[in-house]
Amino acid sequence: MVNKDTELVERVQRRATKMIRWLEHLFYKERLRELGVFSLEKRRLRGDLTAVFQYLKGAYRKDGENIFNRTCCDRTRSNGFKLREGRFRLDIGKKFFTVRVIKHYNRFPRKVVEAPSLETFQARLDGALSNMV
Repeated sequence: MVNKDTELVERVQRRATKMIRWLEHLFYKERLRELGVFSLEKRRLRGDLTAVFQYLKGAYRKDGENIFNRTCCDRTRSNGFKLREGRFRLDIGKKFFTVRVIKHYNRFPRKVVEAPSLETFQARLDGALSNMV
C-alpha cells in the first residue's frame, strides 16, 4: 500500500515540476536538481536516517530501548559504528524500519554518522544524499 501511494505522489510531483515553464524541457531528475529538491524516495530515506541518528544519540530513550544493535569496527574505510541487521524468518521483516535503514546507514562515511548535532548531521546527510545516484 505504501509503495502505491508513494508512486502516486511521485507522479503528482513529476507533473507539478513539469508545469514550471523554465523547467518543462528538462528530465525529472534535472528538474528536481534545479529546484533543490530530493525525490520522495530520498526524502523518506533522509527522514528515516534522521530518526536513526536521534535514536542513537538517545532522543527516544523510553520508546526505542535497544532498537538498534551497534557493532564497532576499526576499518579505515568504514564509518566506525556499523549497525547490525537482525534476522527475520518472514519476508515482512524486510519492510521494518530498522532493516530498511541499516544498509544505508552503514554506507555513509564516518564524517556523516559521527556528527555532533542533529543540524550538522542533516547538513552532512544532504551532501551525501545529493551525491547518491
